[in-house]
Amino acid sequence: MLLTDAAETARHLPWDRLDEALRRMFETGCDAPLRHRHALPQKEAAEGSLLLMPAWQAHRYTGVKIVHVNPGNARQQGERPALQAVHSVYLLSHGETGQPLAILDGGTLTDRRTAAASVLAAGFLARPDSRSLLLLGSGKVAQALAEAYAARFPLREIRIWSRRPESAARLARHLAGEGLPAKVAERPDPAGADIVSAATLSAAPLLRGAEIAPGTHVDLVGAFRPDMRESDAALVARASLFVDTRPGALAEAGDVVQAIAEGAIGPEHIAADLFELCRGEHPGRRAAGEITLFKSVGWAGEDLAAAILAYEGAAPGTPAP
Repeated sequence: MLLTDAAETARHLPWDRLDEALRRMFETGCDAPLRHRHALPQKEAAEGSLLLMPAWQAHRYTGVKIVHVNPGNARQQGERPALQAVHSVYLLSHGETGQPLAILDGGTLTDRRTAAASVLAAGFLARPDSRSLLLLGSGKVAQALAEAYAARFPLREIRIWSRRPESAARLARHLAGEGLPAKVAERPDPAGADIVSAATLSAAPLLRGAEIAPGTHVDLVGAFRPDMRESDAALVARASLFVDTRPGALAEAGDVVQAIAEGAIGPEHIAADLFELCRGEHPGRRAAGEITLFKSVGWAGEDLAAAILAYEGAAPGTPAP
């Protein structure tokens, strides 16, 4: 059985090939039930989560991702350095025999497929000449988003905001070291941004509809639970709303679920999902001045697509099921 660490997993998930792998998966589909989420009480922090995300393609591959989300990890633990909030592993198996094929670094796989899904959507929804990115959040997903957007769009500016300024500064230095035009933003102010991407664990709106300029594309990656949100209902109502999957968004996406509960929108406000965009059933952005919003909660098919790509890249010559 193949074991890949974070570096090797990343090496076999280059942005261009990952984009194509996700596009193919959304075009063809797979079996992927809504993820299981179980509450994990924490001693001195907000509630944690255990997520189980299975997916399979008949006679080919099966996979399952096991994810722990522990918000309290971000705090300094005495003399120990703070831990990242999310830890995960991915098990890929032969779809016909059930034989385990690979265990992949789930964090790296998640970060990259999440960012790639956002940029895949942005290819349909953002203006092609977008040059300014405002990034809310400074964790691993935020880093992946910055790198993925820079690979797809002609960015001249990446502004990074975080509730922890030192974390935003650290990410900005890292990205600048990679040659990207990154700098710290003092406030989560979307003024001047062509694309706004949020990857936080916020439970209260960071972005408000009145603040978003015409033509902006908003990408909401956090708020994977109904009680979390990164935008107010006015923004969701004002924008053309797109999601990764309709069942997932209506069950789990806090920004969408709360906007519906507040009466700002109904389920029909969702213009299309990534299946419809990738299959050409919806054109995406229709006008330069349109405000577009993509809300993702994650789909297990994205993990499966990324895992297959990484496995077949790391084990060349291995017959595919």
